[in-house]
Amino acid sequence: MPLTGIRVLDLTRIISGPFCSALLADMGAEVIKIEAPGEGDPVRKQGELHEGFSWYFANYNRNKLSVTLDLYSDEGKALLAALVRKSDVVVENFRPGVMDKLGLSPEALKALRPDIVHCGINGFGTSGPYRDRPAFDFIAQAMSGFMSVNGEADGPPLRAGPPVSDLVAGLHAALGIVAALLRRERSGQGESLSVSLLSSMINLLSFQASNYFASGTAPLRNGNDHALVAPYGLFETADGQVAIAPSNDTMYVRLLNALEMPALQAHPDFATNALRMRNRPALREVIQARTRQRETAYWIEQCNRHGVPCGPVLSVPEVFEDPQVRDQQMAIDVEHPGHGPVRMLGFPIKFSQAPCRLRHPAPALGGDTAAVLAGIGVGAAELERLREEGIV
Repeated sequence: MPLTGIRVLDLTRIISGPFCSALLADMGAEVIKIEAPGEGDPVRKQGELHEGFSWYFANYNRNKLSVTLDLYSDEGKALLAALVRKSDVVVENFRPGVMDKLGLSPEALKALRPDIVHCGINGFGTSGPYRDRPAFDFIAQAMSGFMSVNGEADGPPLRAGPPVSDLVAGLHAALGIVAALLRRERSGQGESLSVSLLSSMINLLSFQASNYFASGTAPLRNGNDHALVAPYGLFETADGQVAIAPSNDTMYVRLLNALEMPALQAHPDFATNALRMRNRPALREVIQARTRQRETAYWIEQCNRHGVPCGPVLSVPEVFEDPQVRDQQMAIDVEHPGHGPVRMLGFPIKFSQAPCRLRHPAPALGGDTAAVLAGIGVGAAELERLREEGIV
C-alpha cells in the first residue's frame, strides 16, 4: 500500500486529527492511537450508539491500534518518548503550547528522532492574537467567512451540516504529512507543520475571495443560485426538484435543447450570461414553468442526454441506495469483534495498483497496549505494574 512501513503516532481526538490519521491508515500506515487510560477519545461515547458502541468512532478510527497512556505522568512521557523514536510521524491536535508542556516541542521531537515529521492541527494557528483561543467547527465556519456566503440572500448566515472545518483541516494535514514524508525521502530531513481549522476554511473561499480581492466588494449569499452563472440551481418539477448546473454559454444552449425550448436563445433579456444574471428571476420563472410539467426523472434523462450537469436532491438514505454510490463502494460493512457488522463510509481515493483497504476495525480502548509497548521493551510484569498505577 502507498504508506506501508510508515508508523504514525496519533495523539489526536474528536474529529480533525482522527480523520487525518484515518486517511493515512487507509493508505497503509501503521497508526498507533494514544488514548487516556479509562476514558479514551470522547467520540467513543458520541453519535448513535449501537449496543453501547459508537459507529461514529468506528468510522474515523478504523485501521488503527489503541494504546492507553497517561501523558501527564513522568513514566507516561518516557514511554511516549520511546515510541517517538520508533515512529515516522507524530500528529496531534492540542492547543498550541500543550506539546511544549508535555516535553514534546518540535525541537524535543527532533532530538528524539532527527527525521521525525510532526503535524499539529489547531484552531487558529501557532501564532497571532487568537493562538490560545479554544476552537470548534462552528466557530471556524463562522470566522472564516464561509457562513457569510451560505444561505438565502434575505436569510441569516448558515453553517454546513457536516463538520466541514474539522474535515478539511484533516485533509490538509494528511496532504502536508505525505508531502513532508516525500521531502524526507529525498533529503533525509524531518519537518514540523501546522494546520488550522480557520486557515483551512479560508482556503475554501474560492471565487468568493478572488472576486473580493479584485473588486473590493463583499460577496453576498445566493442560496442555491450561483454567484457567477445563470440559470443555475434547484428547479421544481412535477414531483419534486432537480439540480441543474449549466456553467457556460454552451451548456445554456444544451439546457434549452434539453428543455425543448430552443427559441429562448433569441430572447433579448437572456442572450448573454451577464443579461441572464441581471434577469435571473424572470429566467428562473420561464425555465421552472417548463420543468414543472414533467417529473424529475424525465428531466434528469433529458439533461444527461444533452450533456447538461444535473441530478436529484437525495436524502442520506437515498445516497447509499444510489447505483453509482453502490458501484463506488462508498458504504462498507466491517465485522467488529463483539459488535457484529458495522457499516461505515468507503474509500474516496481509488488507487489502481495499491488500493486502500480495511485491514482491521476500530480498536478497543487500549486493546493494543501490550503488543505495542512490548516493541519498546516493556515486559509483562512491568506492564501489569503500569496498569495498576494507571499509567497505561
